[in-house]
Amino acid sequence: MNGLLKFITCGSVDDGKSTLIGHILYDSKLLYADQEKALLLDSKVGSRGGEIDYSLLLDGLMAEREQGITIDVAYRYFTTDKRSFIVADTPGHEEYTRNMAVGASFAQLAIILVDAGQGVLVQTRRHSRICSLMGINHFVFAVNKMDLVNYSEERFREIEQDIKTLAEELSLKNVKIIPVSATEGDNVTKRSENMNWYADEILMTHLEQVDVSEQEQSPDFYMPVQRVCRPSHDFRGFQGQIESGTVHTGQKIFSMPGKESASVERILIGDKEVSQAFPGQAVTIQLDKEVDVSRGCVLTDNESLPVTKNIKATILWMDDEPLSIGKDYLVKLGTKMIPGIITSIVYKIDVNSGEHCQADQVIKNEIVLCEIELTDKIVADEFKKNKTLGELIMIDRISHMTSACGVVEQVETKGEKPYFENNSLKAGGYIFEEFYFNLDNGFLSRLKTNVQTYHVGDTVPTKGDSFNYPEFFDIVDVENEVAVKIRNARIEDMIRLKDFEYAGLPILDERGFALEVKSKSDFDQFIEEYHHLEPDCKVSFVNKWAKFETYRNIVCNDNFWMI
Repeated sequence: MNGLLKFITCGSVDDGKSTLIGHILYDSKLLYADQEKALLLDSKVGSRGGEIDYSLLLDGLMAEREQGITIDVAYRYFTTDKRSFIVADTPGHEEYTRNMAVGASFAQLAIILVDAGQGVLVQTRRHSRICSLMGINHFVFAVNKMDLVNYSEERFREIEQDIKTLAEELSLKNVKIIPVSATEGDNVTKRSENMNWYADEILMTHLEQVDVSEQEQSPDFYMPVQRVCRPSHDFRGFQGQIESGTVHTGQKIFSMPGKESASVERILIGDKEVSQAFPGQAVTIQLDKEVDVSRGCVLTDNESLPVTKNIKATILWMDDEPLSIGKDYLVKLGTKMIPGIITSIVYKIDVNSGEHCQADQVIKNEIVLCEIELTDKIVADEFKKNKTLGELIMIDRISHMTSACGVVEQVETKGEKPYFENNSLKAGGYIFEEFYFNLDNGFLSRLKTNVQTYHVGDTVPTKGDSFNYPEFFDIVDVENEVAVKIRNARIEDMIRLKDFEYAGLPILDERGFALEVKSKSDFDQFIEEYHHLEPDCKVSFVNKWAKFETYRNIVCNDNFWMI
């Protein structure tokens, strides 16, 4: 028997997705007697003239039966003599595209139905693009309702050519195009007598035989840590599923992003101790020494796995509210949940043509390439290299709505772009970024409006929507040990902090907060306290020395959440 096949059915509204899967279940004799009786009874009282309505096997919600469409994702498990299957029947209506994306995220193969009467539609293109985005590498385009076009080979060849063009545009892999009638059963589980001109595999034969096993994209071992297990004081194990490579006892591995190294002392699968474990296995790993590991960290034998705070990702926007640049979202990548903001939209992808176009606004069901900045460094990689470390979702922190799903296209590993730079001296922060308040949800967001790096001689903005700085002041970045001298709204010099002398001018930190420094002794005390600062006392230190409201304020902007 071939291995388990997880597949999804998708396409436009009323293309026959539920009917197709229902027919497979019915013809394969995979129903219990009471299910079959209920199907026959429900069909008789339905709207199809007493003929069997196979979609009723999957359209379980009352709203779905009343409207004749699929709203939720219906999962079914079934087995034939040659293979086991899990199928996700997903909604076709544009309003429920987010539900379809959820189904696509688990699948190895996509069956995309195309109505023979209507051909390739916008929703067909959207679903094909989303399936490709989610990493599906096997596609079956089922040209359905061939009975309604008199089983016309000419009509099938027209649609076949359109599908081939679409597959080329999206760089779809392993594409199969099959003419079917889900209602009549043609080329579904048995070869059609009405389409003798089609001699290739029928749908069920292809599903039973297709090889969806993928070559491991990375030979390196890595396991995102799902849980730290500590049942007693002498045992500390790290639990998760191995996503790539193998691990064995005695192997040297690293805890990322911290890059602490240790050797594998024990490997447990359940309560059974093993010497080696493989991809797909859920394990508990105990190390030979204490290292800093928590949920969201990654155990790996590759010390060079990318660690970053900045990524470019292609995302499907799924929220009813438009995308807001600068708004704070929770980003879930691997097992790590971390706050992050979308700092810019690179371009929007036209679903119909695939064209890249400028986006002033992003609304539900649109696909965009954007830049995302995270609050801390995490392990992330390009989706095409490491699937688990390259797929993400974004969650609204107020509504807890899943706002977007997507994949990492590019990882920025060169470090954060500095705000100020002078040879080897660099300073960060967000002194020229705006703070806006959203009246609808009471949420404060930071909008990056200036992404350039300033050098000696450059003019800097002293006034914005939410800041108003003097023309003459000094900036002190104690973390990077750098001081920047601003004179007449220009950068006069950028020096090491140890060479800086208090000149009586206002002193700001790299965030634009005014420091409570009125004299040289104040400044010396500020530096002294920072150098002796305990790791968990940073907040109290900032509260003592820095004041937000001196030069900064929070404003409401009518256009902010409409960007």
